[in-house]
Amino acid sequence: MSKLSDVRGRITYISSHAKQENLYAVYETTDRRYWTELAKCNRQEFEKSGTEGMCIEAREFIIALPESFPNLYEPNKLLQLFTDRFKEKYGVECVSALHHNKRKTNYHIHLIFSERELLPEPIEKTATRNMFYDENGRHVRTKKEILGENGNVRKGCKIVKKGEVYERSLFTAKSKLFKQENFVDEIKHFYTDLINLLVKDDKEKLHVFDSSGLYLATKKIGKNNPKAEQIQTDNEMRMRWNREVDRAIVSGVPETEIRQIKKKYITDRIRESVDIFGSQPERLGSIIMTAVTALALLISKVLDKARELSAKLFEKETIQPVAEPNERRTTQVIPQTDKIPMQEKITHKEPTANPSSQKQELQAKTQTTEQEKPKIPPKPVMSAEATAYPKLLKIYKELNRQNGIIFDAERERNELELERDSLKGFAKLTKKGGTAKQD
Repeated sequence: MSKLSDVRGRITYISSHAKQENLYAVYETTDRRYWTELAKCNRQEFEKSGTEGMCIEAREFIIALPESFPNLYEPNKLLQLFTDRFKEKYGVECVSALHHNKRKTNYHIHLIFSERELLPEPIEKTATRNMFYDENGRHVRTKKEILGENGNVRKGCKIVKKGEVYERSLFTAKSKLFKQENFVDEIKHFYTDLINLLVKDDKEKLHVFDSSGLYLATKKIGKNNPKAEQIQTDNEMRMRWNREVDRAIVSGVPETEIRQIKKKYITDRIRESVDIFGSQPERLGSIIMTAVTALALLISKVLDKARELSAKLFEKETIQPVAEPNERRTTQVIPQTDKIPMQEKITHKEPTANPSSQKQELQAKTQTTEQEKPKIPPKPVMSAEATAYPKLLKIYKELNRQNGIIFDAERERNELELERDSLKGFAKLTKKGGTAKQD
């Protein structure tokens, strides 16, 4: 969102075919005289307040649109839809223009809106006595204060006689809503939802970046930006933090702990840096690097615990499958081998007088033994995975050993970097305190 100090000049610029190569449509919710009166009102209120700086006459949004919209929607209707939706939601007058850049790679809308609403009836204030104003338009108490050495009214001073209108208001006060921090985020969500309703391809749907999330947003580098190199360096550091966040999430680090590190090492450190050293954008890289190091240490701790737990579980799983088949084999085989010979010995030792009856009894006993004998399952065949298991176990243990060496080296490096950064900060503070004492 941009602040406009010359709203009439800006409207002329965005709506002129002479100044814009690819201007497709212009839409206004009111006539141009409105903006002239609005600028005049804002100037008067600014001078009356006595504040220094720039007078803000209006504000502007630039809304990027998907590149498929020129083929899907008529420019005039599309621009009217986006502008009317804003006016319906906030009740202020707008003027907008639909553009393409020179290379036709950025289809966008310029939306200028007022911070004041037009009153149903003007409010006029009538002087109950003569009123005197100096060269700066400020009200003074007596006529003597605006008189010159010759006794005449000085040039630029003004006298409003009793009964005359000395102030005429056409607009309300500026809405505080447009100055709130969450207003820009509200507009982003508002127009993102509207764009997502209009797109035909799901791949073109937009998402609003969550500034309170885990990641850091990169900044766009405009054309001929004098700070392009500094912004590029900051973007690289931001992307490095984002990659480390991805690594932390994959490693199983809780999001709450990542958010705590971001707050402690980035958000709070930036605030402290501004309080101590002032606005120094070049310090952002070192602040983010310290946060990356702290997050890397946390990742190594989580991976160490996960590696220890997986090793314990892996050992339990390797011991249990080997012991169970042996136990089953001993409990099933031993009783079967001892039972049948005993029955055979008993049958041979029993003396019988009748051979035929002995034969019949022997046949009956052999039938019962055959019925009681359980079926022995076939010998299990070892699968390919089980055959390769000893080799894989050896590789697994070696990988764990190598990972442990790597993580230990990373931990030592990160601890040294943290110690180095803390010493740098302490040295700067000490140096600053020393210079203050000398002064």
